[in-house]
Amino acid sequence: MPLSHGQKPTACLALADGTIFYGKGFGATGETQAELCFNTAMTGYQEIMTDPSYAGQIVTFTFPHVGNVGVNPEDDETADPVADGMVVKWDPTEPSNWRSAGELSDWLASRGRIAIGGVDTRRLTRAIRQQGAPHAALAHDPEGNFDIAAMVARARAFPGLVGKDLARDVTCAQSYRWDEMRWAWPQGYARQENPRHKVVAIDYGAKRNILRCLASAGCDVTVLPASATAEEILAHDPAGVFLSNGPGDPAATGAYAVPMIREVLEKRADLPVFGICLGHQMLALALGATTVKMNHGHHGANHPVKDIETGKVEITSMNHGFAVDSQTLPAGVMETHVSLFDGSNCGIRMTDRPVFSVQYHPEASPGPQDSFYLFERFVASMDAA
Repeated sequence: MPLSHGQKPTACLALADGTIFYGKGFGATGETQAELCFNTAMTGYQEIMTDPSYAGQIVTFTFPHVGNVGVNPEDDETADPVADGMVVKWDPTEPSNWRSAGELSDWLASRGRIAIGGVDTRRLTRAIRQQGAPHAALAHDPEGNFDIAAMVARARAFPGLVGKDLARDVTCAQSYRWDEMRWAWPQGYARQENPRHKVVAIDYGAKRNILRCLASAGCDVTVLPASATAEEILAHDPAGVFLSNGPGDPAATGAYAVPMIREVLEKRADLPVFGICLGHQMLALALGATTVKMNHGHHGANHPVKDIETGKVEITSMNHGFAVDSQTLPAGVMETHVSLFDGSNCGIRMTDRPVFSVQYHPEASPGPQDSFYLFERFVASMDAA
């Protein structure tokens, strides 16, 4: 709810340009600085907050009713929230859902994440669209004491995401096996007991549901850290290599990821490779393209993407602040998908090898099954190889 007359604000959002938003704080207390983005999804706030691709960002939710289905451990995309903070219009209500195992505010507080309610998120979203994703400071103090000048200064001092390799911060510490499949009624998450292909997944910030989709498609998945070398990957003798989603500037992560991908492609000419999100950008960089920072990025679950080769339009989930510049794609690499919002690149493939990637998240199922064919295409390419 907005603050009532005479009520003292307990949270404050300060933008680097000096714009101030007051509201009611929930979750953890304290202050954080990050890039501010907005997400237009109507559901999935828990999955968004635990998506490693949101490292270094505070998320403004354009849908007003956030928190109304509570939280539960099955919906976490990684162990803890990764997004730095949350901005919403209404305070979280008491959860009303049979799967709820707790309240959003308690969940955020126990995991050290700050949130602010009572904000005019329409106004904030318009500002982000018009001026680009700003740097911001978000504070929650139950006593309502805020040093505004200092918060604005800290927002201005935030270094931003350009040139920042955040994949190292969110990747796994060591390799592990994954066999859990997608959630299904009534059993929940089943295990893949008859996999057909051994796949190595490189974890730049992998969402659990991507790994589940790989397992559901018939893959025996071994996850390796972002810093894995080509030698370490090929030592597993994989039938395919998967490049995961992740946060930060792809050019910065590419400093070590690109040489690895190039070496893998050089040593195994027949090897199917599939990338999603940051993995898509890593593959594009390895093939010779470049990436650019977007004005405000794509964050939501309603993004129409056109498959250029078939003419099919998919409703997709997206979360990225950088994009592949399709004008820089080299010979032998074709653009396969484009955003119908702004024409930006959303997919590529090599014309002579089973190597392809997409910018969006086919595992998030907003369509709901529009894009699962990509996992099946990956498996089919391993069948053929």
